[in-house]
Amino acid sequence: MFAYNLVVVDIPEGITSIGEGSFIYCRSLKEVKFPKSLTFIGGGSFEDCSSLERVDLLHTKVQYLGDSAFSCCRSLREMKVPDSLQKFGVNLFWGCFKLVPSDVDVDWGHDVSAVVAYFRSIQ
Repeated sequence: MFAYNLVVVDIPEGITSIGEGSFIYCRSLKEVKFPKSLTFIGGGSFEDCSSLERVDLLHTKVQYLGDSAFSCCRSLREMKVPDSLQKFGVNLFWGCFKLVPSDVDVDWGHDVSAVVAYFRSIQ
């Protein structure tokens, strides 16, 4: 049984990927500390973590964010991405209305460069 009442997660250094659905439905999760070694976040990893407000990946080596990795994170207001980010899946920020302005199309991942540029511009 998974601990859905997690509030803070500190992912240890040396971890390079977070598997699909790892923290899905952890609605109490407010903070995640990511290691510098991280390069991949799988699909649905943080889906419906509705208390998560900020994600700081700036110091990581993340290259890919999977489908729906942060969808339905209704409280998500801030996302910091590293220069290493090259690609992300569909519906990455679907339902993250506090994070993404309506003129940035992220729901289907059509314009990766525009989304990455947007997040870099607000850092």
